[in-house]
Amino acid sequence: MDDLEKRALDYHEKDGIPGKVSVVPTKPCSTAEDLSLAYTPGVAKPVLRIADNAEDAYRYTSKGNLVAVISNGTAILGLGNRGAMASKPVMEGKGVLFKRFADIDVFDIEIDEKDPAKIVEIVKAISPTFGGINLEDIKGPECFYIEQELIKQCDIPVFHDDQHGTAIIATAGLMNAAEITGRKLSEMKVVVNGAGAAGISCARMFIAAGVRKENLIMLDSRGVIYEGRDGLTAEKAEFAAETDKRTLAEAVNGADVFMGLSVAGCLKGEMLKTMNPDPIVFAMANPDPEITPEEAKAARPDVIMATGRSDYPNQINNVLGFPFIFRGALDVRASKITENMKMAASHALASLAKEEIPEEVRKAYGGKDFSFGREYIVPKPFDPRVIEYEAVAVAKAACEDGVARKPVTDWDAYRESLRKRMEKYWV
Repeated sequence: MDDLEKRALDYHEKDGIPGKVSVVPTKPCSTAEDLSLAYTPGVAKPVLRIADNAEDAYRYTSKGNLVAVISNGTAILGLGNRGAMASKPVMEGKGVLFKRFADIDVFDIEIDEKDPAKIVEIVKAISPTFGGINLEDIKGPECFYIEQELIKQCDIPVFHDDQHGTAIIATAGLMNAAEITGRKLSEMKVVVNGAGAAGISCARMFIAAGVRKENLIMLDSRGVIYEGRDGLTAEKAEFAAETDKRTLAEAVNGADVFMGLSVAGCLKGEMLKTMNPDPIVFAMANPDPEITPEEAKAARPDVIMATGRSDYPNQINNVLGFPFIFRGALDVRASKITENMKMAASHALASLAKEEIPEEVRKAYGGKDFSFGREYIVPKPFDPRVIEYEAVAVAKAACEDGVARKPVTDWDAYRESLRKRMEKYWV
């Protein structure tokens, strides 16, 4: 057993309490009177109100601040299909992050089912319990169908974090990397290595942000996805390029951006040398990236490098996305999360990275200083300003898109309420 394994396992059973989450009452239940109000006979009163008006569930239950984190365990982190039960530590972990960074409560739900239609049926059936649904670690291409069907069938936000979380943070980083290197997104040549849920979603969002589709090449385990290649799923076919390039080495030659959502070590230093000046490399394979920052900088000292790891600069971390996106969506009772809401989150993160770092952020990172530039293109998760930047941007976009059932009328007051709500986590 290595040191990390020991520390991680000890953490998960610390103090004799297995796991990472628990349910805590929000109202007192210490007297007979309390009991009569929390349960019978008093509980019948909100039941009847909700029966008459379903929206009253937001007044009398926890629905409005409760998210379901749901997985079937078919694509757990970088560990593959390990089954529903094995996904539970990850889903509990998501619950911790929802609570810590956005004060959102979570029930983690592991579904022992692989049939996409049945998963949709199950999640739709339990959806009245929740204010939002976060899908997690469900393999592609099934994940695309499951999310789209649930968006159609549910009247609450449904968000597959493996797709959109990575894309939102990466797009923020790409915007800032382009600015630092004096490029326009519309002129950049982009290579996306990996055509799973995250790769497809990143490509879509890059294009929505301004990258031209004809300037983007995507690869899967068989190489370049090109027009006329057989056996392509509908999602992959969407990115079939008119090109005679077939290998990763050929694809990155003359490219400005490498976005890796694939396997460790696939991008070599020699390949990196063929990219354009100031290459932008997002190597997101975990725990070992497509190329290490050390190797990348040895080959190209002018590289702007990001990974999914916390021990290197420019971590593209989904925790910068999902808690704050759901916070904004829940607060305006959004019926869905729109493309505009996702892009608003990206722009908010890109903007915050340019602001001066407050002292509490330095303290959270051992006194280290950060300033906008090659080694700081996205904010840090422990920046308390993220929630007011991102949740506000998402809530505004929901109002603009007409999906907010409880629109905000005073944005300054809303921003202040977020600060006060999160004060207890930043003491």
